Amino acid sequence: MYTIGEISKMFNLPIPTLRYYDKEGLLLELERDKSGIRKFNNQNIETLRLIECLKKSGMQIKDIKEFIGWCSLGDKTISKRKEMFLKQKENIENQIKELEKALAMIEFKCWYYEEAEKDGNEKRVRTITPNELPKNIKKLYENAH
Repeated sequence: MYTIGEISKMFNLPIPTLRYYDKEGLLLELERDKSGIRKFNNQNIETLRLIECLKKSGMQIKDIKEFIGWCSLGDKTISKRKEMFLKQKENIENQIKELEKALAMIEFKCWYYEEAEKDGNEKRVRTITPNELPKNIKKLYENAH
């Protein structure tokens, strides 16, 4: 069993956030000692890992709460839970594609400014057409557009 302070350090989460999760019903079966102090078990830790994963993937707390509710209903909600994860997987894949496009633009611009810096101005690089770019830089350019 872990205290809220230990969990806060473990997950790098503020204690008020953990209290909020508890208040919102996201931490099912969270135990309390005689004085009402929260005690986190390994199942609570796994739930927190999942909550943080879903939050990082862009899922809102209300949707995470709905998922936790489905979990509490048991096996009859397995299909709903699976569909939720498939949808979230698709969302993440789309985010990754957009980030890859942004990264390609940034890498292209790094090359662009390295060349301009070597020349002391942008005059030459500004006139380079996409077909004249070095092969690896052309690929970045194309991926960014």
